[in-house]
Amino acid sequence: MSRHLRKLSSLASLTPRHQTPDCRSLLDWARVVSTRAQLQEVLDQFYAPASPLDDKALAALFHACARHKCLEQGRALHRYMLLNQNGPPDLFVSNHLVNMYAKCGDLECARKVFDEMPRRNYVSWTALVSGYAQHGRGDECFSLFSGMLAHHRPNEFAFASVLSSCRERDGDRGRQVHALALKMSVNSCLYVGNSLIAMYSKTSGCQSGFDEHKDEAWTVFRSMESRNLITWNSMIAGLELRGLGRLAIDLFAQMHTGGYGFDRATLLGIFSSLSGSSDAGVGFALNCCLQLHCLTVKTGFTSEVEVTTALVKAYSDLGGDAADCYKLFLETNSHKDVICWTGIITALAEREPEESFFLFRQSLREGISPDWYMFSSVLKACAGLMTEKHALSVHCQVIKSGFDGDTVLANSLIHAYARCSCMALSKQVFDLMESPDLVSWNSMLKAYALYGQGKEALQLFAGMDFQPDSTTFVALLSACSHAGLVEDGICIFDTMSTDYGVAPRLDHYACMVDILGRAGRVLEAQELINRMPVQPDSVVWSALLGACRKHGNAQLAKIAAIKLKELEPSKSLGYVQLSNICCSGGRFDEAGLIRYEMNWSRVKKEPGLSWIEIGNQIHEFASGGRRHPLRDRIYAKLDVFIGKLKELGYTPETCLALHDLEEEHKEEQLYYHSEKLALVFATMKGSSLPRVIKIMKNIRICVDCHNFMKIAADLLNREIVVRDSNRFHHFKSRVCSCNDYW
Repeated sequence: MSRHLRKLSSLASLTPRHQTPDCRSLLDWARVVSTRAQLQEVLDQFYAPASPLDDKALAALFHACARHKCLEQGRALHRYMLLNQNGPPDLFVSNHLVNMYAKCGDLECARKVFDEMPRRNYVSWTALVSGYAQHGRGDECFSLFSGMLAHHRPNEFAFASVLSSCRERDGDRGRQVHALALKMSVNSCLYVGNSLIAMYSKTSGCQSGFDEHKDEAWTVFRSMESRNLITWNSMIAGLELRGLGRLAIDLFAQMHTGGYGFDRATLLGIFSSLSGSSDAGVGFALNCCLQLHCLTVKTGFTSEVEVTTALVKAYSDLGGDAADCYKLFLETNSHKDVICWTGIITALAEREPEESFFLFRQSLREGISPDWYMFSSVLKACAGLMTEKHALSVHCQVIKSGFDGDTVLANSLIHAYARCSCMALSKQVFDLMESPDLVSWNSMLKAYALYGQGKEALQLFAGMDFQPDSTTFVALLSACSHAGLVEDGICIFDTMSTDYGVAPRLDHYACMVDILGRAGRVLEAQELINRMPVQPDSVVWSALLGACRKHGNAQLAKIAAIKLKELEPSKSLGYVQLSNICCSGGRFDEAGLIRYEMNWSRVKKEPGLSWIEIGNQIHEFASGGRRHPLRDRIYAKLDVFIGKLKELGYTPETCLALHDLEEEHKEEQLYYHSEKLALVFATMKGSSLPRVIKIMKNIRICVDCHNFMKIAADLLNREIVVRDSNRFHHFKSRVCSCNDYW
């Protein structure tokens, strides 16, 4: 390159302005320019002499403009050509001009030049067909391709372009092009075959199964006499696109053992297959992920940030260890771009929200400019935390980055603030939105449901200016359930299909069972289940079992628990709820048998965990608190604290104890629930105790802890907020926001 620059510079200094510079030098340089700046330099030299234009140099310069997407320079060159050339340009230059406008995205100018050409060849048509395809204008691409058939025989590039323009709904159009390719015997070309695989994969949609004799993409792949790496990658990507991850993995294994090798695109496709696989079990997919990880390390692809990001996402989606994801992120030697940072932030957002937020702050210190995806991921992490300061800080960054008008991020903020017990801020974000969409309305309805504000949810729904969807009615019914609005819930359920055209689904039935069951109308809930047009799932039976637990219907609880164990044999909920019902009724022997069955089946109860933030640090507590380093001090403080609560009227709900124990031991069993330990730990901080104490819990709060928190809020003269797995509880002056209806 430097040789060309020196040659051109010396030529410019020696050649008078009225003489023609060496067009061969211009042509050579135009062909090898590698930056926009170099392109501008050669254009400046080209404009310098007032002399007849050289067509080859013009064509090379238009080609360089197309290659570097320099639309403005291409337009200026076009104007210069029109002013300094007598008559229309020849076919060779015109084709390059059409190609330049098409590649740069100005398809209107490309079409205008094309229409004004006195003569065209198949290159002219192919350039414009490719331009329409590359910019997603499928209808115009197909129409122009159809017009081309009357004048020229399309080559493989034209076929490949029109096939690539086919969208999900264009299957019939793609089949017509395929039939023409067969008729013209171009289907055997690699370009066409690869495009056919991609087209059929895109237009087939997700499939519940795979029939190799009927699958059109697979039929094309199998019939190809010669295949290259793109062929295999296209087929793997096509299987991944349709959720056929197991087949994509098997095909990759066949490809690798066949000696075809693989590249970055192959690995990205196969990792996506692992992440979104619907036909491969999690265990199988995770094992494949480990093997592929080894393969990427051996072949050096872990140095490529895109591959590492895809690998982190695959591990995360498959439930891999968050620590392993973080370690893999740290081992990335190449420059970590915004995609890489977003990948690890997303991977940790739900399971390790505090770590995810820390990484977001670190990315800012590293000079990363957050994009829409990163903000969306870190707001998901904020929703997993309890304090609003995290969401507020991200909100500030969103505004600073110019995304404050983005509807999707506003929806994420509504959700994050609601999960951080800041309903007022959720409402403020919603009210300030210029163009809320259906998700915005649904997000606010879900927020009201989370807080048990059923009347507010119904009022918001009355002013909704969008056609409600299935999610809208799940949020509404959930709000009615948490607020005890039984008749309103029944009315909504009865009219959602007749007035709004939304057929009830399993989620809606589960909400209705919950609404009726909470209100004590357990038999009506059972009748509703019996009338369901689809088989009830675990959520429906869980709602019925919870109602039986609350109202002491042991007979119906057994039926629900059996169904629940059949549907989810590895989950503990059915065993635990039925055991609790037996304990509440004094049938401890029966409860013991249920526990024995649970242990024999190797089903483990989900441990009760609670989190509280003290001094910018999240502290975790497990029921029993045996592993906490300050357990002795916490136990001592808890004993004193419970003594004061008993003086104010606290009576432990010993009927909730799980075994036939002495009364004293029953009380001890209740004292060490995780949320009680978290609260007592917070009181040990003395004067730094916040006005609002916020505790997050992974399972639903029990009756005893609920009573405990009401009196504790009065004793401490503080508001206590507990977010359990189902909703928020705001305790203040011996009253809970749920009105003891949960």
